Amino acid sequence: MPQYRHNQRKPMAQINVVPYIDVMLVLLVIFMVTAPLMQQGVDVNLPEAAAEPVQSPDDKDQIIVAITADGQFFLDADGRDGKPQSAVDLANRINEMLAGRSDKKVYVRADEAVDYGHVMEAMAAIQAAGASGIGLIAEQPEKR
Repeated sequence: MPQYRHNQRKPMAQINVVPYIDVMLVLLVIFMVTAPLMQQGVDVNLPEAAAEPVQSPDDKDQIIVAITADGQFFLDADGRDGKPQSAVDLANRINEMLAGRSDKKVYVRADEAVDYGHVMEAMAAIQAAGASGIGLIAEQPEKR
């Protein structure tokens, strides 16, 4: 009795990855479009000022200290803006960040309802950290 080999191939299940690639490309485009529109940091109601805006050479490399209406300090420069910091921790962290920089400016973004004492406490911590200049961030008043 001769043995016959079955030359039939069994169908192999394969996953079609083309739809997954299409979905990933759509998500990539969505993130690329929305990323510049997202504003990071703490929600602060800035005071208005009629001064002309100062042009900074590189906005991405700025160190910004945000002060909320209840007087909490946040550091917006390195993505750790979700955690309030004490004045001592703020000074230590800014000192570390200023260590290898030629531009030693730090900007303060304080809520218009914040107590003046909290702003002065933050500015003292920034000065103790070795900053050469402190800038205050405000919004342009609306034209009526």
